[in-house]
Order: sequence, then C-alpha cells, then structure tokens
Amino acid sequence: MDLVYWILIIFGVIVLYIIVAYNSLIVLRTRINNAWSQIDVQLKRRYDLIPNLIKTVQGYVKHEKTVLTEVTKARANLMSGNMNQKAKASDQLTNALKSLFAVAENYPQLKANENFKMLQEELSGTESKIAYSRQFYNDSVMSFNIKIQRFPASIIANAFRFTKREFFKAEGKEKENIKVEF
Repeated sequence: MDLVYWILIIFGVIVLYIIVAYNSLIVLRTRINNAWSQIDVQLKRRYDLIPNLIKTVQGYVKHEKTVLTEVTKARANLMSGNMNQKAKASDQLTNALKSLFAVAENYPQLKANENFKMLQEELSGTESKIAYSRQFYNDSVMSFNIKIQRFPASIIANAFRFTKREFFKAEGKEKENIKVEF
C-alpha cells in the first residue's frame, strides 16, 4: 500500500512539473510575441511621422532629391514582410534618416524651423523607443531560448514543439558608420 502512495506522489510531482514548465514556456513565447508587437508599434509611429518630416524638408532642400527618395523608399519597405525583412527595412530607414538630418545641417533656416525641430525630436524619441523595444525583444528571446534548451524543460519543449527564436540583429552593413557625401 505504501508503494502505491509513493508512485502516485511521484506521478503527481511529474505531472505538476510538466504543467508548470509548459505554462512558463507559454508565458515566455507570449512575451516574445508582445515584444515584437511593440517593435511594430514604434516602427508604425516612425512610418507615420516621416511624411510630415519630408514635407517640411522638401521646401528647403529641393535639389537633395536622392536623400528624400531614399527615405521614401525605405519607408515603403518598412510595413511589409516578415520580421527579418522589417528589421532590414528599419535599419535602412534609420540610415536614410541620418543622411536626411545630415543634409539638414547645411540649411540653417531649416534647422531653425519649429516644425522641423519638433519632428526631429519626435523621430529621435521614436528611435530610442525602437532601440529599447529591440532590446526587450532580444532579452525575451534569450530567456525563451535558454529555457527550451535546459534540462528537464527541454524535454517538455521538444514534446510540445517549442523552437528557438531568432534574435533581432543588425546585418553587417548596418553596423558600419554612415558616410554622408554631398
């Protein structure tokens, strides 16, 4: 009779562990999905701010069409594709915006324009939020990836087909300094 109780207790502990491990994996996976959604929110915010910035700048820098075209093209690429494509488009847009702000440095009357200043500050704040969101996403991915690889949680992760997630990372070109030439 004692053996039956011990077997039931051991079985109960195993079932309880499986439930707790599975639920913690669900929480981590949901945190990753939420973190990616937060990146999307900030990318959309930046996407919405850019047309106002371009309109403000266009009046001052009529002959800088290539920079404005680059920003517009990068903006168009931002809202389509999967995570990796959006990450690449986001980095392209960041580079294009840096070029745009570098061009603006040559136009004192543009730099003094209150609307331009406000838009530049909004975009700067949004860039900071994007960077924070990317960091939070990567931290969540790291926690998840560690959890699904550690024993004995790896057994539950494999049984329920939890797979590693990719980190949000900059490609080789995006890591280089931007060179602005006129």
